[in-house]
Amino acid sequence: MFEFLVTTSKGLDELLAQEIKKLCPQLLVKTKPGQVLFSGDIEQAYRICLWSRLANRVMLKVAEGHVDSADDVYQITSSVNWTSHFKIDNTFVVDFVGASHCINNSQFGALKIKDAVVDQFNELFESRPSVSKIEPDIRIQGRMWSDKLTVYLDLSGHSLHQRHYRTKTGLAPVKEHIACAMLYRSGWVQDTTQPLVDPMCGAGTIAIEAALMAANIAPGLKRERWGFSQWLQHDPSVWQDLIAQAQSSIVQANCTILASDIDHGVLSIAKENADAAGIFSAITFNTIDACKVIPPKGTSTGYLVSNPPYGERLSEITALLPLFQTWGASLKAHFKGWNLSLLTSNRDLLRSMKMFANKEYKLMNGKLECQLVNFVLDEKNCTTKETSLSHNDFANRLTKNLKRLNKWLKSENTNCYRIYDADLPEYNVAIDRYGDWLVVQEYAAPKNVPEAKAKRRLHEVIVALPQVLDIPSENIVMKVRAQQKGKSQYEKVAQKQKMLEVFENGAKFKLNLTDYLDTGLFLDHRITRQLVQQSVKDKDVLNLFAYTGSVSVHAALGKAKSVTTVDMSNTYIDWAKENFALNNLKGAYEFIQADCLTWLERHNNQYDFIFIDPPSFSNSKRMDTTWDVQRDHLTLLSNAVKCLRPGGEIMFSNNLRQFKLDEEGVGKLGLRIQNITQKTLPEDFKRNPKIHGCWVFTLDV
Repeated sequence: MFEFLVTTSKGLDELLAQEIKKLCPQLLVKTKPGQVLFSGDIEQAYRICLWSRLANRVMLKVAEGHVDSADDVYQITSSVNWTSHFKIDNTFVVDFVGASHCINNSQFGALKIKDAVVDQFNELFESRPSVSKIEPDIRIQGRMWSDKLTVYLDLSGHSLHQRHYRTKTGLAPVKEHIACAMLYRSGWVQDTTQPLVDPMCGAGTIAIEAALMAANIAPGLKRERWGFSQWLQHDPSVWQDLIAQAQSSIVQANCTILASDIDHGVLSIAKENADAAGIFSAITFNTIDACKVIPPKGTSTGYLVSNPPYGERLSEITALLPLFQTWGASLKAHFKGWNLSLLTSNRDLLRSMKMFANKEYKLMNGKLECQLVNFVLDEKNCTTKETSLSHNDFANRLTKNLKRLNKWLKSENTNCYRIYDADLPEYNVAIDRYGDWLVVQEYAAPKNVPEAKAKRRLHEVIVALPQVLDIPSENIVMKVRAQQKGKSQYEKVAQKQKMLEVFENGAKFKLNLTDYLDTGLFLDHRITRQLVQQSVKDKDVLNLFAYTGSVSVHAALGKAKSVTTVDMSNTYIDWAKENFALNNLKGAYEFIQADCLTWLERHNNQYDFIFIDPPSFSNSKRMDTTWDVQRDHLTLLSNAVKCLRPGGEIMFSNNLRQFKLDEEGVGKLGLRIQNITQKTLPEDFKRNPKIHGCWVFTLDV
């Protein structure tokens, strides 16, 4: 008798134990999370390797012992007669799982086992087998739990979930053993003559595994290389008998399996995989939107089993929530009487389908914590209820804000403005409208708010916005805004290049709603830019920390004599030039890419008006030193004064909420101070009076 360990994904151990008991009824098994243990003979281990649809690895225990030091790992491994397991000309590799107080690095643990193995061969033959991570003949695994080490010989070799029919995969494939677990948990396996539908089939794994089940094809039948192939105790005759039995057990699949996907390309991959698995004829493939899928003709019951997209990123959730709502309505209309099993790592997406779950199972799909949720589409679940926002606090507040802003907008000349700014603490987002687009910025939730609750609130926001604002969900851009330092708010977060043109007080601007945390236009400076435009006629203007040059554009539209635009980023300097071109501005306009601090310190040109809106903090690699607006603003202003003509003005702004102007120091520079912060706060930002501070400094003549 041997001792074996069979591994699987966490959450599937009980299901795997049931499968093993069915394959080998005489076995007594014990389960641990993601593991099944038993004592048996080699034929039973071979049978599980060949037939298990849920296992990852089947491993034979060869040594076990207590570990107090790293040397104990070596000694336990050395107790095995490795020459009875493989030859000197075989290759091998060591995997290591777990840790202890003396083995806290898996590579170190694997190294100690490897050393013990090769030292034993060296002592006997003055030569050693080679280590190979690519297709090794023998795979050894050390598993550390608390202070106990168990050493195994991996009989499966590659993970058993690899069936060797998948030539390609889609974007988010479900592993084969997970697909089988879904089919078991759904109930379809109990009667494979019932129709099975996967309307979001991707690479076709669920449908293919179902067809293999219906045809009673052993999942390991196509595998040519096993962990026991070069094992010296391998019994080829027993293995060949099992192979022959498996081949003779194949039947004609009597099933109706429909697999569809909206993506024609990924459906082609599914067809290739089905053909490689040898069950292409058992599956009907179709390219169609999941919301338009209907049951096969003449069926009143069946099983719909699928792995729909999870929406790991906010931008994906924005599109998926309305999709799941529509899909839920379609299922209620067409699949009454059916059983529904869906795998997700985002339970809230399934909640948007407005159905009551019958059963839920937790499991791991790779590194993702997922739930398999079963629904019965009975009378209760097929009753379509109108979704009402009348009792949603967020929707009510948003509606109220719109009524107030609509009156104000009639006197404004812009199509970009803020409509909500964390008005309700539990809905901690800011929402800006840019023409027919919305940008939703989720502020990091306070530590005392559970993550699940914050996520659910965000989903309520996403659902409400298209209905309240009559904007399609695909025109909603989601972003997460944590507390930013320096110019980190300008850093790239995507590369979609979704450009949009907006207007503001006679100016036009090109914005990028997706690729950066900010869009290219600070909406809270709308009045500030207007004041600049009204103040600079026939003046030489300098715009420092210019970002995308919006202030420079307004200065040019205000008929400034010249405009010099300075920013450290080439990207934003180019963007500023594009904004000038968009407004057909040609004249004495200069664009300079430079670190504003060092550039200003060395600069000696004179200006009538200088606009400065620096970051709160910056430690950019392009700068010679760090920048802190509270610490360094007086030095910056003293350098700016050197470039300011008598009677000239500096408009200075920043968004550090705790900022305190050094009024005494500014006065010593010969500047008169005027705090215009309240004057520069637009109506749509008055909820947040600390969004920025703004001052005008005038140099005495």
